[in-house]
Amino acid sequence: MIGTIGTRSTSLALRSRLFPTAKLLHPRHFASDNPGEKPISLWYPIVGGLVITIGGGIKWWHDHVGGPEGLKRSAHFYSYAIPKYLVYRYHVWRKSPDEVWEALDNDTSKGGLKKIQDLRGFYIKAGQMAAANVGDGFPEIWQKTMSVLQDQCPEEDFETIKAIVSKELDFDSVFATFEERPIGAASIGQVHRATLKDGTRVVVKVMYPSAEELLRGDVRTIKAFAQIAQPVHVPALEQIEVQYMEEFDYRAEAKHLATVRDNLIAAGLAGKDAVANQKLCLVPKPYLDLCTKRVLVMEELLGDKLADALKQEQKALANRTGESVEAFTKRIKAEEEEAKAKGEQLHGPSSSDYDLLISVLDSKRKTTNALRMLYNTTIGLLPGTTKKELEDKSTLPINHAKMIDDLIYIHGHEVLVDGYFNGDPHPGNILLVRGQDGRPGLGLIDYGSTKQLSKEKRHLFCKLVIALANEDREAIVSLMKEAGWKSKRMDPNVIYLFAKVSYDEDNYKLTEGMHIQLFVEELQARDPINEMPKDFIMIYQTSIRLRGLAHALHQPRSLAKAWKPIAERVLREDL
Repeated sequence: MIGTIGTRSTSLALRSRLFPTAKLLHPRHFASDNPGEKPISLWYPIVGGLVITIGGGIKWWHDHVGGPEGLKRSAHFYSYAIPKYLVYRYHVWRKSPDEVWEALDNDTSKGGLKKIQDLRGFYIKAGQMAAANVGDGFPEIWQKTMSVLQDQCPEEDFETIKAIVSKELDFDSVFATFEERPIGAASIGQVHRATLKDGTRVVVKVMYPSAEELLRGDVRTIKAFAQIAQPVHVPALEQIEVQYMEEFDYRAEAKHLATVRDNLIAAGLAGKDAVANQKLCLVPKPYLDLCTKRVLVMEELLGDKLADALKQEQKALANRTGESVEAFTKRIKAEEEEAKAKGEQLHGPSSSDYDLLISVLDSKRKTTNALRMLYNTTIGLLPGTTKKELEDKSTLPINHAKMIDDLIYIHGHEVLVDGYFNGDPHPGNILLVRGQDGRPGLGLIDYGSTKQLSKEKRHLFCKLVIALANEDREAIVSLMKEAGWKSKRMDPNVIYLFAKVSYDEDNYKLTEGMHIQLFVEELQARDPINEMPKDFIMIYQTSIRLRGLAHALHQPRSLAKAWKPIAERVLREDL
């Protein structure tokens, strides 16, 4: 398997290839056999050449990863990643028991989080991928440890932020108020609430100093590591490097935001009014005249980060069952393990089941509120009594099934119909917003990582979606080749499996009971990838993010089956 630690015979074979004469160079090899003669001076140019080569290599790496700071960051990453990687491969080779893996994951994830928080940059995005945990791709402890990176990244001090904004805009003439404490921080910038001079409430996204240089170096560092440790991810990292470079101009993101907002409003999927919204989602309006390369000003959507809302809901569910959050989580985990042992995935309630539950709990809420209102207007008026608080609709459960279906449909429309989509829909980029009636909706707030597809590429991907939904292996393989898939052996079965886990679904049956990471490595070992479909890499990322959230909420989905009706309509109507 690619990336595993070799056996002793493998090491000997490698050594024999590197040193075929079984001798190491030494100065005495260049000396004359005659004691009276001076040593041959070939050693000196060799040493000089080595010094020049090593020095040139360091200089190249210095420039490649972003100068002195990038070199330092690269060293920090490797000093932690390489030893830990070797330990992991050792335990894979030893087939260590679960308790060893749990202890290793606990220690490594905590150390990794600290390293990520220290380095920031692209490492935060890598941590967010672990938090997304698509298809159980990362152990649960990694998901929990890294979940803070969804919206609680390290912050820059306000003096630095204000200086950046003041350089881009006339701070005092634009803003009436500007909150010093950020409401969110990410890999390249952070977000503050503010008020414009006319009273409009906005949020302001500010880019960190040196963000572009450092993130570029980070991607190259991780890519170099992946060349050895996880070569299957190299093509994706190369495309990510190109795509993320567009994030360093907030004017481009503002245009993405405006375009996606207009597209979704035109399709009837997004609302214009945050208060009276009755659509599936809201996308904030950017104020284009106030957006610069390093500052993005947009409409504020009032709501909770989805990650926070789900944590609060978990507490409420635990309270209803009379359990602590820890006991509730432990019980759910046991149910997951039981399902896994059967080769199955744990499925939560359906959308209709959620609607029934919410209806029952809402009736109970209304009855409770009526009794409390009666108390407040009678006994509660007496001196020394305390009025009882009324429960609003935010105390009701979230319909996880509908939320996942809505997210999948919205992004399916973006990809297949508009060809203009968000490649980074993780829970930190999604808000839970409520209209006047208290009905929860989705707020989609970050379009920095956006991809545009040509009509030709959209139609090609539509055909692939339909083939995946129909389990048409021959068509899947043919379309993957047409899209640009290249591998050493062009093994049809490997191509089919990669297409399934990349763009459709992942489950224990599909991965043959293997952990998905080991399964992907096994596919890479069977038929090493030379090139992935470049135009579809961002779709792969979107798929990963959506399925990660779906798995976390026990709502596994086949994206191909969900997107098939959209794809068929696009091809039928030539959209």
